Amino acid sequence: MRRRLGVSGPSEKMDKGSGKNQQNRLCLLASLSAFFWILLLYFHFVVLANSNVTESTQLQSNLINPEVIPTLVNRHSLTQPLTKKATESSTVNEPTQLQSNPVHPELPPAHLTNDQVTEPLKSATPQTETYPFIRALKTIENKTDPCGGRYIYVHDLPPRFNEDMLKECKSLSLWTNMCKFTSNAGLGPPLENVEGVFSNTGWYATNQFAVDVIFNNRMKQYECLTRDSSIAAAIFVPFYAGFDIARYLWGHNISRRDAASLDLVDWLTKRPEWGIMGGKDHFLVAGRITWDFRRLSDEESDWGNKLLFLPAAKNMSMLVVESSPWNANDFGIPYPTYFHPAKDADVISWQERMRNLERKWLFSFAGAPRADNPKSIRGQIIDQCRNSKVGKLLECDFGESKCHSPSSIMQMFQSSLFCLQPQGDSYTRRSAFDSMLAGCIPVFFHPGSAYTQYTWHLPKNYSTYSVFIPEDDIRKRNISLEERLGEISPEQVKKMRENVIRLIPSLIYTDPRSKLETLKDSFDVAVQAVIDKVTRLRRNIIEGRTEYDNFVEENSWKYALLDEGQREVGAHEWDPFFSKPKDANGESNSSSAEAAKNSWKNEQRDQAQ
Repeated sequence: MRRRLGVSGPSEKMDKGSGKNQQNRLCLLASLSAFFWILLLYFHFVVLANSNVTESTQLQSNLINPEVIPTLVNRHSLTQPLTKKATESSTVNEPTQLQSNPVHPELPPAHLTNDQVTEPLKSATPQTETYPFIRALKTIENKTDPCGGRYIYVHDLPPRFNEDMLKECKSLSLWTNMCKFTSNAGLGPPLENVEGVFSNTGWYATNQFAVDVIFNNRMKQYECLTRDSSIAAAIFVPFYAGFDIARYLWGHNISRRDAASLDLVDWLTKRPEWGIMGGKDHFLVAGRITWDFRRLSDEESDWGNKLLFLPAAKNMSMLVVESSPWNANDFGIPYPTYFHPAKDADVISWQERMRNLERKWLFSFAGAPRADNPKSIRGQIIDQCRNSKVGKLLECDFGESKCHSPSSIMQMFQSSLFCLQPQGDSYTRRSAFDSMLAGCIPVFFHPGSAYTQYTWHLPKNYSTYSVFIPEDDIRKRNISLEERLGEISPEQVKKMRENVIRLIPSLIYTDPRSKLETLKDSFDVAVQAVIDKVTRLRRNIIEGRTEYDNFVEENSWKYALLDEGQREVGAHEWDPFFSKPKDANGESNSSSAEAAKNSWKNEQRDQAQ
């Protein structure tokens, strides 16, 4: 027994030790289990959560830009909750919808309102919020890059939107064979200097509605083009909008008139470049007056197409030779003149020649009366020219008119101190730019003929380069043009003429096949103005501010006249000129459409002579 006890003693001790070891193992297992669950919970709530946010951000970024630029938070997404329908369809159609509907289609145009993201962005800081145009803004800071902040991306449109139209140039106008006018990069056939009125080179018989192709060809020579849209200060759409509508204004239904515009918008809104700002960084050019693109209804009898009323087009900027005072998505750029120099020396020598000319006429006028328009003052102006010994008249109404001779027109303007520029069928006239090219001081009778139109190209202080005589002063026969203009001192006339001559480079389109070195032409001025507008908008978005207080689109003409720092418009002395006339149906734009139609009738008459 003892022997057994002796044998069992160690066993008992082992059992007691084993119990202690078992407790240790249990503690170790419990610790490992707790540690495992802690790791599991950490991975679930921290790592996976951050991964989902990163993947979501990258997904949105990739949908807008292939280079994974952070997505623009637009006003619609910040202020409007997702509907059930939108949530359900987002997984299937999200890429398309982000590209085609990145900005609410009914937002006011960006170039005046800049009211994307007001309250939501004010709570965000530039440090925590990023935008897909940040890279483009940062190029401005690179002082070693001469193109920093000036890059332009040009859409590669299908040829049906531009080049195919030129192949069918005979159909671009009902009365004019535009083929000769689209030659020489849009400048038309060269003019011979038989009478010594022109300089020896750079003069062409340019059609006044050829800006579409001239501007597009100038863009091809722009020194800061880029294929990387993420660094672009603005995006150009080379659509020949003026040529397009010119084909179909007469004898075609509204479906035909609208077809290319609708097709263009559909193409653009599907592009990733559109998604960056919903088109607010896009611009295009049309060489006709704005009223050809502002059809009020879908009645077949209404004039023009509805390009400028399309929601997408309201976001873009459209450059036209005459803009609307009451709408915010178009801008006036000069009509083309006959002079398209190829180098700086050609411009400088022409300016010097205009300074030294002797001008025997106090004032002159080239044009025809508007007998069918009782509000026109042209009849009174023609009478005053005829009855004055210091006035010169070039009549354009009967027989073989010299108004169709560039040489005759320029010769008269070069021999005049003042050139009268009343309204034509619409507010503006090409003649205003022909006269200033000749160093002749323009006399305007309506602010819509220049002062509220070409705010990018002409000084705000209009009295430095022109004379303004309100239409009523002529209409009511209160003013004699000879007396009014004769009161201006020779010293003042000399200063005004010098200011006009200094403006010449910014009012002409240079030869698209070459480029000026130091001077800026009309194209350069317009492109820089678009860039400034887009840059200002982008900075306003980042800062969460608007450019103007209480913006009213019907007062659009006033905003460009504001001094720097002003944010709100008030009463203006020109308000009576822009009170919109109402027709019998209460529509306020019908008179503008009628003016556009009359301009085409006038074009028809001109070609018949």
